[in-house]
Amino acid sequence: MLSRRGSFHLLLGLALMVCTGVFSNSLLAQQHDFWGDDSKTNPPPGQHTFNSNCSGCHGLDGRGGDKGPGIAASSLSDAQLSTIISNGIPGAGMPAFHQFSAPQIRNIISYVRILQGKLAERTLPGDPTRGKDIFFGKAECSSCHAISGTGGFLGPDLSVYGSDASAKAIRDEIVRASRTATSGYRPAVVTKLDGSQVEGVVRNEDNFSLQLLTKDGSFHFLQKSDLQNIERPARSLMPTNYGERLSPTELNDLVSFLMTAPSGASSATTSPNTETPTE
Repeated sequence: MLSRRGSFHLLLGLALMVCTGVFSNSLLAQQHDFWGDDSKTNPPPGQHTFNSNCSGCHGLDGRGGDKGPGIAASSLSDAQLSTIISNGIPGAGMPAFHQFSAPQIRNIISYVRILQGKLAERTLPGDPTRGKDIFFGKAECSSCHAISGTGGFLGPDLSVYGSDASAKAIRDEIVRASRTATSGYRPAVVTKLDGSQVEGVVRNEDNFSLQLLTKDGSFHFLQKSDLQNIERPARSLMPTNYGERLSPTELNDLVSFLMTAPSGASSATTSPNTETPTE
């Protein structure tokens, strides 16, 4: 039999062996995790910098947000983008990133070009030049929608709407027979105490006040205590008869304009006009 001292040393040795084994296994696991992470595909150069510094305003996909415009469909040259990143745009909310080195700026621009990659692969169903005339003319889209700062205010800005949508998806949305107005674009007709009326879309509302945007781009801040009545039509202001107002060829031209308006999409190809989009 082992003496008490011998038993103590034996137990101590076993304990050390167990601890050493656990430590070794833990170390091996850490090494395995490290090499596993290292072997993963690295993100494109510029993605991390873009996500950390640019996406807060321009969106992770570059299509814009509440604080900044879409840049994934921008037609600006590399030199122009470089100047904007370095110097900002005074008065427009775009800060200057003087801290970025030239290689960092090049990487950001390269990543922006990756975000723009989908534009070059699409085929247009019609003529975007004729589509522009339809947008600002016969279809009267510009009475409610703006593209690149030109047009109306009652509907969503369409500057980047068609930047990565298929021709079929855009066309289906145009000719949809029924639609419900989304938040921020719900129509309303208010009647004041003096009997005058104001018609527009409700941009903000609480228990006591209403903010109405009218067709001319004016904001009306109204106290509900000063109103006789508020009518709220359920339908959207978007017309539902474009299938009759526009011919199939005109629809294809309009769709093509929306697909190319943000960037010019000079690399996109145009297919002959057909009864339905090519996508």
